[in-house]
Formats: sequence, C-alpha cells, structure tokens
Amino acid sequence: MKGSFKVSMLLVITIVSLLMLSVPSSDAAISCSAVIQDVAPCVTYLRSGSGLPPAACCTGAKALAAAAKATADKQAACACLKSASGSINPNPGLAKSLPGNCGISLGFTISANVDCTKIT
Repeated sequence: MKGSFKVSMLLVITIVSLLMLSVPSSDAAISCSAVIQDVAPCVTYLRSGSGLPPAACCTGAKALAAAAKATADKQAACACLKSASGSINPNPGLAKSLPGNCGISLGFTISANVDCTKIT
C-alpha cells in the first residue's frame, strides 16, 4: 500500500512538472498545477478503480468544478486534464463518468480525444 501511494505521488509530481513546462500560459485564472492538485486523489481510481470514486477524489473534482466556471478556465482545465491523461493512462470509462459519479458537471468530457477549444 505504501509503495503504491509513493508511486502515485511521484506520478502526480512528475505530471505537474511536465505540464508546467508544456502547457502554454493563457489568460485563464486557473492554473494547471491547481487542476492537477484537485484531481490528484483520483489518479489511482482512474487508473485501476471500480465502482464509485473515493470521497477525496470527489472533493477534488468538486473544487475543480467550482474553480472552472468561466470558459477560459474550463478550456485550461480541459487542456491540462487532456495532457495529463496521456501520462496516467486512465480507464476511459472511469474518466468519462467521474464528473457524474461525483455529482458535478465540468462542461466537458475528460478524455484524451476532447477538443478543448470547442468548450463554451
């Protein structure tokens, strides 16, 4: 258990570091590091979970939804999650159903194939 937590945290730190280097700056108020921090408790669930997401995951997802109200924020959060999904290889079904299972709407689908520029 301790080993998997360490691996998950190392993965999150690596993703945050890479995204801070690769995601272009925009006028969005939400930062990629804030998005990753919010969804970090979801990484293990998205990779190999089943059933409903853990409470900590939904708490983070709700924080993200509250922070990403404006179109620019939603687009920035989408781009960040899209980029991160390439690194963590989430189960597509779990990623797609995460917002609904946490009782929120992000205004976009969590997917490696989503076009974040079309979010309004």
